[in-house]
Amino acid sequence: MRKILRNYALIAAMLMASVVAFAQNNITGTVVDAETGEGLPGASVVVKGTTNGTITDFNGDFTLSVPDETLTIMISFVGFKTVEKTVDVSETLSLGQISLEAGANELTAVEVLASVAVERKTPVAVSSIKKAEILERASNQEFPELLKSTPGVYATKQGGGYGDSRINLRGFNSENVAVLINGVPVNDMENGRVYWSNWAGLTDVTSSMQVQRGLGASKVAVPSIGGTINILTQTTDAEAGGNVFYGIGNDNYNKGSFYVSTGLTEDGWAVSLSGAKITGDGYVDGTEFEGYNYFFNVSKAIGDDHTISLTGFGAPQRHGQRQSSLSVATLKDKGMRWNTDYGYLDGQVVHVEDNFYHKPQFSLNHYWNINKDTELSTALYVSTGTGGGGGSAGTLQRRYDGLYDLEATRDTNIANRTENGGDGNAIGYLRASRNDHKWYGLLSTLTNESVSNFTFMGGLDLRYYKGIHFSEVTNLLGAEYVLDDNDVNNPNRRLGVGDKRDYYNDGIVLWEGVFGQAEYTQGDLTVFASAALSNTSYQRIDYFQYTPDEQETDFYHFLGYQAKGGANYNLTRNHNVFANAGFFTKAPIFDAVFQGFSNTVNEDAEVQKIMSFELGYGYRSAKLTANANVYHTRWMDRTLIESVGDTLFANLQGVDAIHQGIELDFTYKPVQRLTINGMVSLGDWTWANDLNNVIIYDDNRNPVNEDDPLSLYIAGLKVGNAAQTTAALGVNFEAFKDFKIGALLNYFADNYKDYDPNDVTTPEAKDNVEVVVPEYYNLDINANYGFKFGAFDATVYGNINNVLDTEYITDWTSFGIYPGTGRQWTMGLRINF
Repeated sequence: MRKILRNYALIAAMLMASVVAFAQNNITGTVVDAETGEGLPGASVVVKGTTNGTITDFNGDFTLSVPDETLTIMISFVGFKTVEKTVDVSETLSLGQISLEAGANELTAVEVLASVAVERKTPVAVSSIKKAEILERASNQEFPELLKSTPGVYATKQGGGYGDSRINLRGFNSENVAVLINGVPVNDMENGRVYWSNWAGLTDVTSSMQVQRGLGASKVAVPSIGGTINILTQTTDAEAGGNVFYGIGNDNYNKGSFYVSTGLTEDGWAVSLSGAKITGDGYVDGTEFEGYNYFFNVSKAIGDDHTISLTGFGAPQRHGQRQSSLSVATLKDKGMRWNTDYGYLDGQVVHVEDNFYHKPQFSLNHYWNINKDTELSTALYVSTGTGGGGGSAGTLQRRYDGLYDLEATRDTNIANRTENGGDGNAIGYLRASRNDHKWYGLLSTLTNESVSNFTFMGGLDLRYYKGIHFSEVTNLLGAEYVLDDNDVNNPNRRLGVGDKRDYYNDGIVLWEGVFGQAEYTQGDLTVFASAALSNTSYQRIDYFQYTPDEQETDFYHFLGYQAKGGANYNLTRNHNVFANAGFFTKAPIFDAVFQGFSNTVNEDAEVQKIMSFELGYGYRSAKLTANANVYHTRWMDRTLIESVGDTLFANLQGVDAIHQGIELDFTYKPVQRLTINGMVSLGDWTWANDLNNVIIYDDNRNPVNEDDPLSLYIAGLKVGNAAQTTAALGVNFEAFKDFKIGALLNYFADNYKDYDPNDVTTPEAKDNVEVVVPEYYNLDINANYGFKFGAFDATVYGNINNVLDTEYITDWTSFGIYPGTGRQWTMGLRINF
């Protein structure tokens, strides 16, 4: 990496230069991938030595206004080698087709901060999705679903509600998959999970997504056992302008959005803003939704050495959910849309089970070019989340068709009011489980290249997190109040709407991390080694179960470390090989430290240990790009805390799991207008050992089965909840200029039921828990057509997902199954101005 901030076209596209005031000529050209022939959207085109530049459109085309003289044009794109073209404007105004070859290239400051992997250089298995592909395929799909044809990925809509998607990577759920947005981690600080409803709709402002499988390229000690999902949002566009979009789809799906950018002004400012509203009834019954998303970026160039950028985005939403799984018999009888987690009140749908959340994130970034060899990239960020999930309490009546009979419940509550001779207490009512939080962080990376062929990086990763957990009354359904005796400091309270009930506690998490990396590049060889050290501290404050003098626990600290290294060697311009290996530790989750939702500390909570290694091969040619890799990950001392009844728990220690497999993917372009891509992923994910002498404890940490300890016979059982065999085949064809059609066929198999290891107490029990979900195929198609709409460029998009309306099961839990969604369609129009 050379001088990162030398031109603002290479600062995450946020300071791409606008047309100079006295330009009189327009140079045109098309930037393409030298190996595939595909246009590269978003490539940087800049007049060398100036801030005059632009970026390519969806087809790789560009137009750049320049003065009437001889000048040098620099064309660059992340993951490709930069090309310079010298042109005499008096002789020609067309650069024609410019081919960029894959290889090491400068990364922008935000890409350094976000640990973006570069093909044929960074030694990790990586898959990337460009903005053009996101726009073409997004439809009404969410982030996880866009990755379903990536090796090692299993993504589902789970209950089927808006934002309820989940993702597994190499058999690991989101607790063990790091998700970064512009380099900032978004995994929940207490349990590591990612709630995709918090980011629903933000596909509109995503410039690229990168899945780094296995160890990944991240330098910070993130909980990346399965891999890292790196999301980069768009920043300020090259030129003043924007777009508007409107789309419709099945089940009253409606979406409207806008985007506008000032480009770079003469005094160094650049501003962009976008927003959207999305509504619909949902494919599953009773999952109506309303969502919004917004994004802004304000950037300022300060001299030649400093850039400051403020970015903010969020996606407030509310949607009905299907929390209750189905039986196989119910699925056959009622169909894939069936849901009973809602009802009607005064003729209006009421979502008894719902989700509502708003998690805005704001980041102030500073990029400082200290000298010709040293740069500092720093992000100071804050996120404040508010919301939760709805549910019921007491007894709600049901209708003949299985839905909640909220009107009958209200009538019962009214009959029990004091004026009608009752005690006024609610028989049944609605409540919500809240999970608000405040999160502050600092991420800073210093890069130095003063030693020839070496790049040194080091930095800080500091975080403070406070999770605020409580349940509240949301609708008394005609009752006067509801009695609650869960607050020992104020027992037998009469609660109204908005009052806290059942539980109220805070979780405090502190994180201090340092990291360093050395990278050596000589010709076709790149070698790196990195290390990170972090301290995770947990504190619990319980306002209901304890008196004020006992509400706060001490902080409990867990020291973690990470060491990894790897090498990539480009054998020829066509062939490369890579290898990586690493060992790191991971703190137990918050609930494994504090047992039974109380301040009781689990003294046996252990730091988890993960060892991983991988070998890979890549091939690049004008027509074919292919990758193959094998991996082996051993997860040791995995944290498993199992509840036994309502008041007992078992601390399962020494649990190991092995995740290993083979992954293949390719892109083939036999002719200019036809692209064929595909992948095959074969996983073997199993529990490695039985557990003996498992002790069950009560709430006070007293053992209750010392004389008859349990044994769990899980050795050799397959890890459940994700398809271990997946495959995909896609075709994209440009039928004629500006008209493209595509199809994507996905296959999922060897998905085992998500069983509870605590149930496998006998060797015979193995046969009962290892249930295989039926294999299934899924076919999606899409098309888009670009045309002139007056003076503007416009594109029409059309998508049909699950074209064959296949009925299939995606998730099989201990409680029942969740079916996939049937045929869905969307279409929309985008106009650029």
